[in-house]
Amino acid sequence: MSNFKKIPKFKNLTEEEAFWKKHDSTQYLDWGNAKLASFPHLKPSTKTISLRLPEDLLNEIKILANKEDIPYQSLMKMLLAQGIKSLRK
Repeated sequence: MSNFKKIPKFKNLTEEEAFWKKHDSTQYLDWGNAKLASFPHLKPSTKTISLRLPEDLLNEIKILANKEDIPYQSLMKMLLAQGIKSLRK
């Protein structure tokens, strides 16, 4: 028999989040038996924003995206991700 505590039933996500913020999951789950999960078709959630750019900059991004044959918004996301990765180093 395991020495783990029983995970309570939660009424909603807010209640569950509050519980896990105050409790150590190792008292409730045996993480030694955990397996890596893969969700290859899960798309990250996105949020629409409004971003003001100088027209020259936007035109340059569109030209570069056209050369790479990708949508300009995808190129912008790639450039932002690369910039953040570079700044974190």
